[in-house]
Amino acid sequence: MSFDLTAPMFTDAEAAREALEAVRWPNSPTCPHCGSVEKIGAVQGKSHRPGLFYCGECKGQFTVTVGTVFERSKIALNKWLLAVHLMAASKKGVSSHQLHRMLGVTYKTAWFMSHRIREAMVSGGLAPMGGNGAPVEADETFIGKKEGAKVKRGVGHKRVVLSLVERGGEVRSFHVASHGALTVMPVLRAHIVPEASLMTDEAGQYRFAGEYFASHGFTTHSAGEYDRGNIHTNTVEGVFSIFKRGMKGVYQHCGEQHLHRYLSEFDFRYNTRTKLGYSDADRAALVMRGAEGKRLTYQQAAEQHGPKVVF
Repeated sequence: MSFDLTAPMFTDAEAAREALEAVRWPNSPTCPHCGSVEKIGAVQGKSHRPGLFYCGECKGQFTVTVGTVFERSKIALNKWLLAVHLMAASKKGVSSHQLHRMLGVTYKTAWFMSHRIREAMVSGGLAPMGGNGAPVEADETFIGKKEGAKVKRGVGHKRVVLSLVERGGEVRSFHVASHGALTVMPVLRAHIVPEASLMTDEAGQYRFAGEYFASHGFTTHSAGEYDRGNIHTNTVEGVFSIFKRGMKGVYQHCGEQHLHRYLSEFDFRYNTRTKLGYSDADRAALVMRGAEGKRLTYQQAAEQHGPKVVF
């Protein structure tokens, strides 16, 4: 963890506001209501709180938190930024109980904050993987118990996570209904370009993958084969290792309806890992920028269930 917990942005709400403004508006304030950067001015006067701006185009007022996951929160902004930095810097995540203790907020509040931060970590508009014939590994893992599942043998009662990893690049993970070909192959075809080199194990759902990609290499795990030169799924299995250690060792509580947000969190940290040149501060800044245009109410986050023990 390479940031100072005593820095002003983590102890003073005004310093936190200024830090967020510097990240969101590096050049000048932008109106979240109409998108204008013209005729923006700070609202002056003792009766107005610092950081309040007025847009001459739409006649609206706004602060740096409007239009973000921080909007309308009663939690001090410095506590928000500390939570962002902790979640961005911790390789296997930070539990809501830990945030509750460190921030001095209730567990319910810490749980909601962590989900809002995960929402800010979600990436959109991603280009397909495997351009220029790059190898892309695909595999599934099984974690937790499906809601209402009664079978307790094999993997039939487990939740299915499908991950795609471009070697040396990014990962994308999905909570899918099953690990059958009818579920898995459409995801692969939607997120991997045809000229890519696909790498999998010998599972039956990948049997006809060679028809859709430039090449399909696979290893036979059942025969004890885990790599054959460039053909292996060791990268994606490494991703699963970090994900499972985080989910079982740190979080422990995850309702099935929330799994996609936890996947976004682990994908975000992997895609902004140190090996790709990112620091803890870089990751936190990306989360603060990613908070823009996203809103998540407690009702939406809880989905009438709230935290649930499933492991």
